[in-house]
Amino acid sequence: MPKCKILVVDDHPIVRKGLAQLISQEPDIELCGDADNVTQALEQIAARHPDLVVVDMALKDSHGLELLAEIRSRFPDVRTLVWSMFDEKVYAERAIRAGAMGYVNKQESTQQLMDAIRLVLNGELYVSSQMTRALLRRVSGSTLLEQDPIQTLSNRELEVFEMIGNAMTTQQIARKLNLSPKTVEAHREKIKAKLNLANAAELSRRAVQWVLEGS
Repeated sequence: MPKCKILVVDDHPIVRKGLAQLISQEPDIELCGDADNVTQALEQIAARHPDLVVVDMALKDSHGLELLAEIRSRFPDVRTLVWSMFDEKVYAERAIRAGAMGYVNKQESTQQLMDAIRLVLNGELYVSSQMTRALLRRVSGSTLLEQDPIQTLSNRELEVFEMIGNAMTTQQIARKLNLSPKTVEAHREKIKAKLNLANAAELSRRAVQWVLEGS
């Protein structure tokens, strides 16, 4: 039987190399390419026709959620799995809505990642047992009394919040997201309101803390 082809999209070369070595040891899957940004990833998918794309949330030129949506739109037969350091409680459901069939935190074992890859290749959805329980509570209506306010941020607001936590200025965020500085400032104000933060300094501290907790 031919091996299933895997494409890895991650902005860290060491991570891509390490995952390539893991995949090379597996009898039923093989690495067909890798990329560190959205443009390169889409070119690789078109050229190499992978069965599965493993995607990180943090990419050089964009965000993993945008790549997931692009893959679902342009390559609907290609399955995607997120492998990221970012908080599963915040990102897993967003990733699934964007088209991913699973979410694995990088703190989990490599065996768990391999298990997730095979489940997704078989057409099944993969999330951790903790996230499964959270999703079931939401479906049943028995949500937690105190929801993390960060989960109320939109995808774009979450991107801006993450970039603030990485010490990016309004102008830098605007350039990376192809937005006007005025629009970025509007997102900042909405984030402060949703997180009940009084000023820019509190916003920066909260964003930096969140990024450090997820790294």
